[in-house]
Amino acid sequence: MTQSSVAISVDGASWVLLNASPDIRAQIQATPALHPRGLRDTPIAAVVLTNADVDHIAGLLTLREKTGFTVFGTADILQTLEANRIFDVMDRTLIPRTGFALEQTITPLPDLTLTPFAVPGKVALFLEGETVGLQEIGEQTIGLMIEDGRRKVAYIPGCAALPDWLVDRLRDVDLLLFDGTVWENDDMARTGTGEKTGARMGHLPMQGDMGSLARLAPINARKVFIHVNNTNPVLQPDGPERAALMRAGWEIARDGQEITP
Repeated sequence: MTQSSVAISVDGASWVLLNASPDIRAQIQATPALHPRGLRDTPIAAVVLTNADVDHIAGLLTLREKTGFTVFGTADILQTLEANRIFDVMDRTLIPRTGFALEQTITPLPDLTLTPFAVPGKVALFLEGETVGLQEIGEQTIGLMIEDGRRKVAYIPGCAALPDWLVDRLRDVDLLLFDGTVWENDDMARTGTGEKTGARMGHLPMQGDMGSLARLAPINARKVFIHVNNTNPVLQPDGPERAALMRAGWEIARDGQEITP
């Protein structure tokens, strides 16, 4: 039940992290393939950021210990790092920041390509102003299309809506890792843990006519929910929500899970 970082590799030796959550240290400790192989060493070659949420950038501070890797992000995302001087603890001579444009393919590892694309979303909570666009399309919230010449994976840990064009884009993927934050829009109110809705947080619910279960039903890929909030009832293994999710052909990502072609 740690947060939504994912590690991907072509050869099992060099790895790319998709986002760096605040609990990245625990995730690395639990994953031998990510352990240092010597002094001042890391098998992590790059970190690719899909937005500037604290959940996705705070772990960079844990990865600052004089080991080299590249941070990739859109101009908007990297500007957030630039504007917060605490991220200057990452030595630029060892940890360069590389920007990419939407739809521009990058190759963080040999034989591994990532193509960033915009999905509906909002700016990070700590960047909100007096008015907030909840389903903006731009560089602030992106998905990644990941390919190695054999399989295609879509990684979308944050998404506020599923318009037709986005569903169409996902039709030919082999694996979909998708935002599973809330079951119903009012999960937090139902559990007495807060008043914010899923929509206000920039996440669409699983349930409902416009929810991810219904909207992504035509996708024939292996489908896995990631970034699941601790108020989401699908986390109860014997609950009706979990049963409905499984009937719809979905899985829930778990700590330490490995998915291979």
